Amino acid sequence: MEDSMQKKFHAYQVEPDKRLGYLWLILGTLLSLFAANGRWDIPLAAWLYPLFFLRFMRTSNIVVGLLGLWLASAGATLFFLYESQILTPFIFISAQILGTMLLLPFLLDRLLAPRLGAGSGLLATLIFPLSRVACEYLTTLVPYGTGGGLLGYTQQGNLPLIQIVAITGVYGVSFLIAWFASVGNWIWEQHFAWPRIRLTTLLYSGVLALTLLGGGCRLAFFPPSASTIRVAGISAAPAASHKALEALRNFPTSEQLAHANPAQLRPEFAALNEELLKRSLQEAQAGAKIVVWPEGGAMTLAEDETALIEGGKNLTRKTGIYLEMGLIVFLHQAPYAENKTILLDPQGRVLWTYHKVHPFGTETYTPGNPIVPVVDTLYGRLANVICFDADDPDLMRQGGRKGADIMLVPSNDWQGIDPWHTQNATFRAIEDGYSVVRQTSNGLAMSVDYQGHVLAATDYFTTDAQTMIAYVPREGALTIYPFIGDLFVWLCIAGLFLLGGYVLYSSWQKRWRAAK
Repeated sequence: MEDSMQKKFHAYQVEPDKRLGYLWLILGTLLSLFAANGRWDIPLAAWLYPLFFLRFMRTSNIVVGLLGLWLASAGATLFFLYESQILTPFIFISAQILGTMLLLPFLLDRLLAPRLGAGSGLLATLIFPLSRVACEYLTTLVPYGTGGGLLGYTQQGNLPLIQIVAITGVYGVSFLIAWFASVGNWIWEQHFAWPRIRLTTLLYSGVLALTLLGGGCRLAFFPPSASTIRVAGISAAPAASHKALEALRNFPTSEQLAHANPAQLRPEFAALNEELLKRSLQEAQAGAKIVVWPEGGAMTLAEDETALIEGGKNLTRKTGIYLEMGLIVFLHQAPYAENKTILLDPQGRVLWTYHKVHPFGTETYTPGNPIVPVVDTLYGRLANVICFDADDPDLMRQGGRKGADIMLVPSNDWQGIDPWHTQNATFRAIEDGYSVVRQTSNGLAMSVDYQGHVLAATDYFTTDAQTMIAYVPREGALTIYPFIGDLFVWLCIAGLFLLGGYVLYSSWQKRWRAAK
């Protein structure tokens, strides 16, 4: 009996192969560069790099393994910040702290999985995906943590796979990717011996197949069937925007801008706003029922705001459209500017005034009230957030719970985060059951339905006419995620604690028996 147990235990042991360990580190590092939620992501790389990192960690001394992975993480962080055009010392240090947090799953796998493997290879493979989901969730609790680092975001184009987020959020996709890595590593350690790997391999394959099959069935048998409405997203021509920005650059600080002579700003602002109103009229005459401006599309001094809004009201009364105005209002006292949107109905009434909840980076706007407005209209229930607000799943779930049909997301990006920042919004649409219209200046403007199908897309840097035309379903769909929230994450955390507790209890029990 004892001999049998020793053989069984031996079958699950890590078999160091230090000669190849650094090869796995190099391969994992190269692949991780293209799985960082950046502009140059390759979806397959996200499935492979954790596998090679696990092999390196399992075949190395713990200290050497952690140091190697930390250096690889630092390299991937530098690469991501470089391609995103936000590489500064402060941002690098902040991002690397998050990257270091995401190394914890590799350490837990190294410490716990071999001990679980003595009794169950299946349980051993769960340590890495459970801890990966837990750590990804922790990174989202800090500002801007939802913009990168999550494995699930790399699979934006795999619609059958990502339908699972309607139940689990993006973490369900991350779990499947991480579980693939740990199952693959376990199979590798068992030298691909079918009798040993059969149960775990078939179980993982079955779960992945059911996920893809379920997603495929949802896409095939439950497509959006409601009638569509024409939605136009418009941005001003770059020339008009650049003139307004050049006028602002004459005042290096907010205080100087607050005390500027209005005559130095008003002509450029007026030209910019007039172009937006003119383009809105053109799209209304072409048949658009909803027109969306980008974040900060219009600019106005505080004393001129009423006149600008009145121009929008006259337009909606004349054309019968709903107009979503994204504007920056410059104030004469702190906080010196407001970043907000105003929705006007066909009667010229203001249906909401929404202030950006999550200012990014150097933005000094006072954060708005974290309540997503949802209103009934002739074309379904409309909702609204601004740009980086859509990176917050908690905030966006409000729209799903309130039965929103179309989420308007006026945005303003920069070339370094084009297109991935817009593409991440696809997950919010599937999670919460509404279509998303993200009209973006300086980035990718895109509309998707609640299954993630791209309805229209235009890129600011490659399209002459800064206009996106989409035919958007006027009805959304009921999904589970807005109501259960991150239950899947908490189940993963609970599972991790149970397995960790089991390992500790087993170790204590062995010591107690040995002491007897």
